[in-house]
Amino acid sequence: MLMICRALQCQVEEALGHVPAVAILGPRQVGKTTLARAVAGAVGDRAVFLDLERAADLAKLTDPELFLDAHRERLVILDEVQRRPDLFPCLRVVIDRDRRPGRFLILGSASPALLRQSNETLAGRIRYLELAPFHLAEVSARGGGGADSAQVRLWLRGGFPESYLAPSDDAAFAWLDAFVGTFLTRDIPGLGSRVAAEQLRRFLSMVAHCHGQLWNGAPIASSLGVSAPTVRHYLDLMADCFIVRVLPPYHPNLKRRVMKSPKVYLRDTGLLHRLLGAETRDDLLGRTQAGASWEGFVVEQIIRQAPPRTEFFFYRSSGGAEIDLLVRHPGQKGLTAVEVKLSLAPKPERGFWQAFADLQCTRGFVVYPGSDRYALRDRVQVIPVADVAQVLR
Repeated sequence: MLMICRALQCQVEEALGHVPAVAILGPRQVGKTTLARAVAGAVGDRAVFLDLERAADLAKLTDPELFLDAHRERLVILDEVQRRPDLFPCLRVVIDRDRRPGRFLILGSASPALLRQSNETLAGRIRYLELAPFHLAEVSARGGGGADSAQVRLWLRGGFPESYLAPSDDAAFAWLDAFVGTFLTRDIPGLGSRVAAEQLRRFLSMVAHCHGQLWNGAPIASSLGVSAPTVRHYLDLMADCFIVRVLPPYHPNLKRRVMKSPKVYLRDTGLLHRLLGAETRDDLLGRTQAGASWEGFVVEQIIRQAPPRTEFFFYRSSGGAEIDLLVRHPGQKGLTAVEVKLSLAPKPERGFWQAFADLQCTRGFVVYPGSDRYALRDRVQVIPVADVAQVLR
């Protein structure tokens, strides 16, 4: 399989030069192990790699403190660390003996909240970095087939390496189907969840049909025969496993009613399309969910390329004012407004302009699937999705 360089590698190597432990978190099969081996290759024989799903590697950690002390001068890489949350107290002890940076590189398929299953944490000793599926800048940089081809493939198949790099769309969606099965029957129970896999599969299918909409758990709970709090627990679990994005609403100090429910997205559009049964571009474009799929795709492209501490929201008032994505840059008061349109002649509705004025946004972008870039109004530009990095500057 062809290799695509990950933009996160530079951040990982830089962080290892400053803190004792760095954690690369993200969903299974997103490329964490490949990235870790690339980082290990840069330090040569100073790295030791342990896969905590292998019995032989687990046996080495029968006395973890003894093993880690024996490798105090090496970079110790612990893959699938969520399998052994009891290691965190030991890591804290070992790190506190010698605060040298670059001691541990930890890989996990769960959020920091799920990894903190013991009373001992690594607060102040670890930096968390998230590895998401491929984003457009990564696949476009590889070349071959042109940027437009990469954009269409990434939108349709999603950014999981095995899916994006598959030899055909059929092979990509067959892999995604197997991924869902493994995730629900193996990964979720491994995190301590006792929810039946079939129940969670039905839940994910329902979320796929609500993609890009305000969260309303009541009809989903009724359909599944559970309570609304239980459904919200399912949603939080999927968010902690990097499968679902919960985008919060923006609450300005305006004397008007605004929506308080978040919006939900399947973070990977390939996974979304598999759950919807849309496995070709023509099939997708013929569905009512095409616009919402494109919106989620653009939102993810922006968030994945954002610098640390960037905040993201959506805005919708009861009067019809609405903005798909609001970006608040670190250390700045002004907001950047982003509207997403699946049209080659994008025209934001009146609600966008009303919200843009109400929130006193400093600038705005309309992101569309075309290739030209032009001014729409003062401080508002139309840009192709390949240029979304401009939103973050």
